[in-house]
Amino acid sequence: MSGPALKEKLAARIRAHGPITVADYMATCLADPEAGYYITRDPFGKKGDFTTAPEVSQMFGELIGAFCLQAYLDLGAPKAFQLVELGPGRGTLMADLLRMASLRPEFVDAASLSLVETSPALRKVQTKTLEKAPLSPAFRDRFTDVPDGPLILVANEFFDALPIHQYVKTTEDWRERMIGLSETGGLCFGIGTGRLDDSDMPAATQDAPEGTILETQPAANAIAQEIGTRLSRHGGAALIIDYGYLKTAAGDTLQALYKHDYDDVLSHPGDADLTAHVNFETLARAAQEGGAKPLPPLEQGEFLLRLGLLERAGVLGSGKSHKIQKTIRDAVERLAAPDQMGTLFKVLAFSGDGQALTPFDMPAGTQQGFTHMRGGENG
Repeated sequence: MSGPALKEKLAARIRAHGPITVADYMATCLADPEAGYYITRDPFGKKGDFTTAPEVSQMFGELIGAFCLQAYLDLGAPKAFQLVELGPGRGTLMADLLRMASLRPEFVDAASLSLVETSPALRKVQTKTLEKAPLSPAFRDRFTDVPDGPLILVANEFFDALPIHQYVKTTEDWRERMIGLSETGGLCFGIGTGRLDDSDMPAATQDAPEGTILETQPAANAIAQEIGTRLSRHGGAALIIDYGYLKTAAGDTLQALYKHDYDDVLSHPGDADLTAHVNFETLARAAQEGGAKPLPPLEQGEFLLRLGLLERAGVLGSGKSHKIQKTIRDAVERLAAPDQMGTLFKVLAFSGDGQALTPFDMPAGTQQGFTHMRGGENG
């Protein structure tokens, strides 16, 4: 089924049953079994619609590997644990992570790798990417399918693709934003009868002007709570990296990317990536309700610099050509500069029992580096 066919499928559904929520629209566009964006293609890299941090440079995945290795040591180096990635993209992050973590063979020996991925197309790509990795992945449809045990979990640009609900401030209350059909039969936004419960209304938005949009993320929060419950029962650490905001605020963040450019969110259902900014405040609260201990979040640039991004860049560039060194410098800028990914992306960690996690336990401005992590000279 093509994108235009999915648009007609959505229109037929609306004609038959009435307008749908923004969450239903996102879920259909991204995960329809015949034409869903993530189900039918590999959307990453130059040939796709966007490039994620692992595709920018191997340094990103290696530094995530350093975090996971130190978390493993901080957990007391358990004899067995579940290494999990949610939404593993092309498998690039995990491949780089495992190359770094292999500096400690006991990490690999103790780990059972689970990739939570529903796309058959992406599972094939991930299998190919990881064919020479020291661990073979077991694919899971849901996080709840991951076996019990101590957990080290990574999720990079996973939560931003989960369906959100939007509410519009009216003269009386907050009403759910819906997607229906215009007089000409095209998809269009409207306001439904469903209302936002008073208990879900942040205090900061109570005096918002008419027409203001407020987003909620029940799907993301439910998964965060499940992770929190698992961590509280079995121990471990979770690392969430995504773009979003640290405090609940009103605003329309729903966006579409089509062929590496921004697009109208209703124009190319199934052919464009749909995302929304992650509310890290409610994500952390959900994990805490599950029993985990969220740590104060960091911006991505600060997180990577504390782990030794500049040191790693220097090692990779040492003795290389001017062209390669420039490529490495450009990657550092893209990953950490304030005007690029450095401040837009946030990093949130949960722990099972409140144990310290590097680099969240380090003073601001500190640069840790590969050779100075607790537990060994290669950490």
